[in-house]
Formats: sequence, C-alpha cells, structure tokens
Amino acid sequence: MHQASKLMETKTSETAASGTSLFEESFLVRRSQNGQLDAFGELVRRYQDRIYNLMYRLCRRPEIAEELAQETFLKALANLGSFQGTSRFYTWLFRIAKNLALSHLRRDGVVKFVPLIGGEDDETAVADARTAPLAAQREGDPAEKAVANETHRRIEKALGELDVEHRMVVLLRDMEDMSYEDIGEILELPAGTVKSRLHRARCALRDRLADLVS
Repeated sequence: MHQASKLMETKTSETAASGTSLFEESFLVRRSQNGQLDAFGELVRRYQDRIYNLMYRLCRRPEIAEELAQETFLKALANLGSFQGTSRFYTWLFRIAKNLALSHLRRDGVVKFVPLIGGEDDETAVADARTAPLAAQREGDPAEKAVANETHRRIEKALGELDVEHRMVVLLRDMEDMSYEDIGEILELPAGTVKSRLHRARCALRDRLADLVS
C-alpha cells in the first residue's frame, strides 16, 4: 500500500499513550468533584494535548486553539458537578470542546471551510511543535522525508477542504481512534449517522488524494 494510504488510516498514539483506564478516570473525576484541584490538574495533563490538537485542526490558528483549549478545561471545571458519569469523562470533555469550536467558527463565519494549510511560517512552526503528527516521521533519507512531509501537507490540506462536520468525524475516528459510540456521544448523533458521515468524508479525501492513494 502506498504511503498516503497508510497515513490516511494511521491513528495517533495519543489514545493508547494516555493510558487512562475507566477506573483511573472515574477516581480522578470523583476527587476533582470533591474539590481536589490536583486531581483535575492530572485530567488536564492527560487530555490537554488532544484537546489542543483538535482545536488547532479545526481553527488552524495556534493562539485560538490555545485559548479554546483553556476555555474547554475552565468550562469543564465549572460544570464538573453536573457530570453524572453516564459517559466517559473524555467524551463529555470533547463534547464541550466541540461546542466551543463550533461556536467560534460560526462567529468567524468559517463553519463550512477552514483551511489547515497556509498562514504565517512562525504560526505553523508553533503548531507543528504542539500537535500530534498524522504518522511518525522516519529518520533517514532526506528525499524520503521530503516525500513524507509533502504527503502530510497534502493530507492536511485535504482535511481542511472538508466541511467542519465531516472533518470533525475524521479527526475523532482516524486521529483520536474513538469508537463510533463515543463519537456519537460527542457529536450528539446516532452511531449509524457517524458511520455514514465518516464514509462520505473518507471518500472525499480519497478523491482529493487520488494521485497519492494506490
């Protein structure tokens, strides 16, 4: 399979790397609800990069992604008492993040199209240092790295050309490795709708990347 196909199907390792079991998460949430801010700080530590990564890929501007990520955790802390534990904490947290991102995009009038490629070089450098890559870059032949970088750029650009609803489901499924059920909770959609939306989004990506996909 060509490298582009592999990158399109690659999940980030953040989900596995977080290592947050349901028991650990529930314990931290209970402590946080009891006013132990160190426990909430641990939840922030475990999820802050993932929330920032989502915000950046939706909004593209690092300073806005940082602001929205911080607002997500502040809102989560303020509303922690209302969290009943009927869903995973991270799905509740991502739902807050999703709503904040959509509100921001609507205010800016860019809900339908938010380019992820372009902008100032210094902003791109900051974002690249903070966001998780689509796939690990191999050390080795500079020519191979150049091809990988160009492929990565093309995939990011193709993602940016999707409308926000389809881009959101791709990010949650293919970048965050979430289940259809969890994505449905976050987006407040039936799992079947999530699957059909993901299928349409992947087809659109393959059309845009036809020359890269074998």
